[in-house]
Amino acid sequence: MFPPLILFVIFSVFLLSGIRIIFEYKRALKFRFGKYVETLQPDFRWIIPLVDSIQIVDIRVITINIVSQEVMTEDNVPCSIDGVVFFKVTDPEMAVLEVEEYNFAITQLSQAALRDVCGKVELDTILSKREEMGKNIKKIVEVETKGWGIEIIDVKIKDIQLPENMKRMMANQAEAERSRRARIILALAEEQAAGKLLEAGKLIDQSPSAIKLRLYQTLSNIAAEKNSTILFPFPEEVLPRKARKKKKK
Repeated sequence: MFPPLILFVIFSVFLLSGIRIIFEYKRALKFRFGKYVETLQPDFRWIIPLVDSIQIVDIRVITINIVSQEVMTEDNVPCSIDGVVFFKVTDPEMAVLEVEEYNFAITQLSQAALRDVCGKVELDTILSKREEMGKNIKKIVEVETKGWGIEIIDVKIKDIQLPENMKRMMANQAEAERSRRARIILALAEEQAAGKLLEAGKLIDQSPSAIKLRLYQTLSNIAAEKNSTILFPFPEEVLPRKARKKKKK
Protein backbone atom coordinates (compact mmCIF):
# COMPACT_ATOMS: atom_id res chain seq x y z
CA MET A 1 0.00 0.00 0.00
CA PHE A 2 1.12 3.54 -0.80
CA PRO A 3 1.59 5.86 2.13
CA PRO A 4 -0.98 8.71 2.34
CA LEU A 5 1.73 11.30 1.66
CA ILE A 6 2.68 9.74 -1.64
CA LEU A 7 -0.95 9.50 -2.67
CA PHE A 8 -1.43 13.15 -1.78
CA VAL A 9 1.60 14.16 -3.86
CA ILE A 10 0.43 12.12 -6.84
CA PHE A 11 -3.07 13.58 -6.60
CA SER A 12 -1.68 17.13 -6.30
CA VAL A 13 0.51 16.67 -9.38
CA PHE A 14 -2.47 15.26 -11.24
CA LEU A 15 -4.58 18.30 -10.38
CA LEU A 16 -1.87 20.85 -11.12
CA SER A 17 -0.97 19.31 -14.48
CA GLY A 18 -4.49 19.94 -15.71
CA ILE A 19 -4.53 23.68 -14.95
CA ARG A 20 -4.70 25.98 -17.97
CA ILE A 21 -4.99 29.78 -18.12
CA ILE A 22 -6.48 31.18 -21.33
CA PHE A 23 -5.79 34.84 -22.08
CA GLU A 24 -8.40 37.30 -23.32
CA TYR A 25 -7.00 37.44 -26.87
CA LYS A 26 -6.92 33.66 -27.29
CA ARG A 27 -9.32 30.74 -27.54
CA ALA A 28 -8.63 27.08 -26.73
CA LEU A 29 -10.06 24.12 -28.61
CA LYS A 30 -10.55 21.18 -26.25
CA PHE A 31 -10.05 17.64 -27.54
CA ARG A 32 -10.85 14.46 -25.63
CA PHE A 33 -9.14 11.34 -26.94
CA GLY A 34 -8.50 13.32 -30.14
CA LYS A 35 -12.13 14.32 -30.66
CA TYR A 36 -13.21 17.97 -30.57
CA VAL A 37 -15.38 18.70 -27.54
CA GLU A 38 -15.72 22.48 -27.12
CA THR A 39 -14.04 25.85 -27.39
CA LEU A 40 -12.82 27.21 -24.06
CA GLN A 41 -13.24 30.92 -23.39
CA PRO A 42 -10.68 33.09 -21.53
CA ASP A 43 -10.48 32.17 -17.86
CA PHE A 44 -8.92 29.73 -15.43
CA ARG A 45 -9.54 26.25 -16.87
CA TRP A 46 -8.87 22.66 -15.84
CA ILE A 47 -8.63 19.67 -18.17
CA ILE A 48 -8.21 15.98 -17.43
CA PRO A 49 -4.53 15.14 -17.85
CA LEU A 50 -3.70 12.43 -20.41
CA VAL A 51 -7.31 12.46 -21.54
CA ASP A 52 -7.93 16.02 -22.65
CA SER A 53 -5.70 18.27 -24.76
CA ILE A 54 -6.14 21.82 -26.00
CA GLN A 55 -4.96 23.82 -29.00
CA ILE A 56 -4.58 27.57 -28.58
CA VAL A 57 -5.77 29.94 -31.31
CA ASP A 58 -4.90 33.65 -31.36
CA ILE A 59 -7.90 35.79 -32.41
CA ARG A 60 -5.98 39.07 -32.76
CA VAL A 61 -5.15 40.61 -36.14
CA ILE A 62 -2.26 38.66 -37.65
CA THR A 63 0.21 40.06 -40.18
CA ILE A 64 1.82 37.88 -42.85
CA ASN A 65 4.43 39.16 -45.29
CA ILE A 66 4.15 38.14 -48.92
CA VAL A 67 7.71 37.44 -49.98
CA SER A 68 8.91 39.09 -53.18
CA GLN A 69 7.32 37.48 -56.24
CA GLU A 70 8.74 37.59 -59.75
CA VAL A 71 5.93 38.83 -61.99
CA MET A 72 5.75 39.38 -65.76
CA THR A 73 3.24 42.14 -66.42
CA GLU A 74 0.85 42.26 -69.38
CA ASP A 75 3.25 44.58 -71.26
CA ASN A 76 6.11 42.08 -70.75
CA VAL A 77 7.98 43.98 -68.03
CA PRO A 78 9.62 41.78 -65.37
CA CYS A 79 9.37 43.07 -61.81
CA SER A 80 9.53 41.86 -58.21
CA ILE A 81 6.55 42.66 -56.00
CA ASP A 82 6.02 41.99 -52.30
CA GLY A 83 3.16 42.78 -49.95
CA VAL A 84 1.51 42.16 -46.61
CA VAL A 85 -1.75 40.48 -45.56
CA PHE A 86 -3.80 41.37 -42.47
CA PHE A 87 -6.30 38.80 -41.22
CA LYS A 88 -7.92 37.47 -38.06
CA VAL A 89 -9.53 34.22 -36.97
CA THR A 90 -13.27 34.64 -36.46
CA ASP A 91 -14.13 30.97 -35.92
CA PRO A 92 -11.35 29.07 -34.11
CA GLU A 93 -13.08 25.71 -34.59
CA MET A 94 -13.21 25.99 -38.39
CA ALA A 95 -9.70 27.48 -38.59
CA VAL A 96 -8.24 24.43 -36.84
CA LEU A 97 -10.49 21.64 -38.13
CA GLU A 98 -10.90 22.73 -41.77
CA VAL A 99 -7.32 23.59 -42.76
CA GLU A 100 -3.87 22.51 -41.66
CA GLU A 101 -1.68 25.47 -40.63
CA TYR A 102 -3.90 28.29 -41.82
CA ASN A 103 -1.00 30.78 -41.65
CA PHE A 104 0.94 28.82 -44.25
CA ALA A 105 -2.17 28.31 -46.38
CA ILE A 106 -2.99 32.03 -46.45
CA THR A 107 0.62 32.84 -47.34
CA GLN A 108 0.54 30.50 -50.34
CA LEU A 109 -2.84 31.80 -51.48
CA SER A 110 -1.68 35.42 -51.23
CA GLN A 111 1.45 34.74 -53.27
CA ALA A 112 -0.53 33.02 -56.01
CA ALA A 113 -3.18 35.78 -56.03
CA LEU A 114 -0.52 38.50 -56.26
CA ARG A 115 1.12 36.87 -59.29
CA ASP A 116 -2.27 36.32 -60.91
CA VAL A 117 -3.56 39.88 -60.43
CA CYS A 118 -0.35 41.75 -61.29
CA GLY A 119 0.33 39.54 -64.32
CA LYS A 120 -2.93 40.62 -65.97
CA VAL A 121 -2.27 44.39 -65.94
CA GLU A 122 0.38 46.73 -67.29
CA LEU A 123 3.22 48.13 -65.20
CA ASP A 124 1.77 51.66 -65.17
CA THR A 125 -1.44 50.31 -63.63
CA ILE A 126 0.47 48.54 -60.86
CA LEU A 127 2.48 51.67 -60.06
CA SER A 128 -0.46 54.07 -60.08
CA LYS A 129 -3.21 51.85 -58.62
CA ARG A 130 -1.65 49.93 -55.75
CA GLU A 131 -4.77 50.20 -53.62
CA GLU A 132 -6.89 48.70 -56.38
CA MET A 133 -4.40 45.87 -56.88
CA GLY A 134 -4.49 45.13 -53.15
CA LYS A 135 -8.30 45.00 -53.17
CA ASN A 136 -8.31 42.58 -56.10
CA ILE A 137 -5.86 40.28 -54.30
CA LYS A 138 -7.99 40.49 -51.16
CA LYS A 139 -11.11 39.40 -53.06
CA ILE A 140 -9.37 36.30 -54.41
CA VAL A 141 -8.02 35.29 -50.99
CA GLU A 142 -11.41 35.94 -49.34
CA VAL A 143 -13.16 33.56 -51.73
CA GLU A 144 -10.67 30.78 -51.03
CA THR A 145 -10.71 31.22 -47.24
CA LYS A 146 -14.46 31.67 -46.91
CA GLY A 147 -14.97 28.29 -45.23
CA TRP A 148 -11.95 28.51 -42.93
CA GLY A 149 -13.39 30.82 -40.28
CA ILE A 150 -10.90 33.54 -41.25
CA GLU A 151 -11.56 37.20 -42.12
CA ILE A 152 -9.15 38.90 -44.53
CA ILE A 153 -8.94 42.50 -43.32
CA ASP A 154 -6.64 44.02 -45.93
CA VAL A 155 -3.91 43.31 -48.47
CA LYS A 156 -1.24 45.90 -49.27
CA ILE A 157 1.45 46.00 -51.94
CA LYS A 158 4.61 47.20 -50.21
CA ASP A 159 7.40 47.43 -52.76
CA ILE A 160 7.89 47.10 -56.51
CA GLN A 161 11.41 46.41 -57.75
CA LEU A 162 12.08 47.24 -61.41
CA PRO A 163 15.06 46.37 -63.66
CA GLU A 164 17.78 49.04 -63.85
CA ASN A 165 17.13 49.81 -67.52
CA MET A 166 13.45 50.34 -66.77
CA LYS A 167 14.35 52.72 -63.92
CA ARG A 168 16.51 54.78 -66.29
CA MET A 169 13.74 54.93 -68.88
CA MET A 170 11.22 56.09 -66.28
CA ALA A 171 13.66 58.72 -65.00
CA ASN A 172 14.16 60.05 -68.55
CA GLN A 173 10.42 60.11 -69.08
CA ALA A 174 9.88 62.04 -65.85
CA GLU A 175 12.60 64.54 -66.83
CA ALA A 176 10.99 65.07 -70.25
CA GLU A 177 7.62 65.62 -68.57
CA ARG A 178 9.08 68.24 -66.20
CA SER A 179 10.77 70.01 -69.13
CA ARG A 180 7.48 70.06 -71.07
CA ARG A 181 5.62 71.57 -68.12
CA ALA A 182 8.34 74.21 -67.67
CA ARG A 183 8.06 75.26 -71.32
CA ILE A 184 4.28 75.46 -71.06
CA ILE A 185 4.51 77.65 -67.96
CA LEU A 186 7.08 79.92 -69.65
CA ALA A 187 4.88 80.28 -72.74
CA LEU A 188 1.87 81.19 -70.59
CA ALA A 189 3.94 83.77 -68.72
CA GLU A 190 5.11 85.35 -72.00
CA GLU A 191 1.54 85.41 -73.27
CA GLN A 192 0.35 87.20 -70.12
CA ALA A 193 3.26 89.67 -70.31
CA ALA A 194 2.46 90.46 -73.94
CA GLY A 195 -1.16 91.12 -72.99
CA LYS A 196 -0.10 93.53 -70.24
CA LEU A 197 2.23 95.36 -72.63
CA LEU A 198 -0.61 95.69 -75.13
CA GLU A 199 -2.84 97.18 -72.45
CA ALA A 200 -0.07 99.59 -71.44
CA GLY A 201 0.41 100.67 -75.07
CA LYS A 202 -3.28 101.43 -75.45
CA LEU A 203 -3.23 103.46 -72.24
CA ILE A 204 -0.22 105.49 -73.42
CA ASP A 205 -1.93 106.21 -76.76
CA GLN A 206 -4.92 107.61 -74.90
CA SER A 207 -2.78 109.86 -72.64
CA PRO A 208 0.38 111.48 -74.18
CA SER A 209 1.53 112.68 -70.76
CA ALA A 210 1.89 109.05 -69.73
CA ILE A 211 4.82 108.78 -72.16
CA LYS A 212 6.69 111.50 -70.28
CA LEU A 213 5.93 109.88 -66.93
CA ARG A 214 7.28 106.60 -68.23
CA LEU A 215 10.38 108.41 -69.51
CA TYR A 216 11.01 110.02 -66.12
CA GLN A 217 10.58 106.69 -64.38
CA THR A 218 13.10 105.07 -66.71
CA LEU A 219 15.61 107.89 -66.13
CA SER A 220 15.13 107.53 -62.38
CA ASN A 221 15.89 103.84 -62.56
CA ILE A 222 19.03 104.48 -64.59
CA ALA A 223 20.22 107.27 -62.26
CA ALA A 224 19.89 104.97 -59.25
CA GLU A 225 22.93 103.01 -60.45
CA LYS A 226 25.17 106.17 -60.23
CA ASN A 227 27.49 105.01 -62.98
CA SER A 228 25.99 106.76 -66.01
CA THR A 229 25.66 110.28 -67.38
CA ILE A 230 22.25 111.12 -68.74
CA LEU A 231 21.51 113.93 -71.22
CA PHE A 232 17.94 114.74 -72.07
CA PRO A 233 16.14 117.90 -73.39
CA PHE A 234 14.68 120.29 -70.85
CA PRO A 235 10.91 120.53 -71.39
CA GLU A 236 9.59 123.97 -72.35
CA GLU A 237 6.47 123.48 -70.29
CA VAL A 238 8.37 124.15 -67.04
CA LEU A 239 10.00 127.46 -68.29
CA PRO A 240 8.50 130.83 -67.24
CA ARG A 241 6.32 132.55 -69.83
CA LYS A 242 8.78 135.48 -70.34
CA ALA A 243 11.62 133.14 -71.06
CA ARG A 244 9.55 131.29 -73.58
CA LYS A 245 8.58 134.58 -75.35
CA LYS A 246 12.22 135.68 -75.58
CA LYS A 247 13.16 132.33 -76.98
CA LYS A 248 10.48 132.67 -79.65
CA LYS A 249 11.75 136.14 -80.65
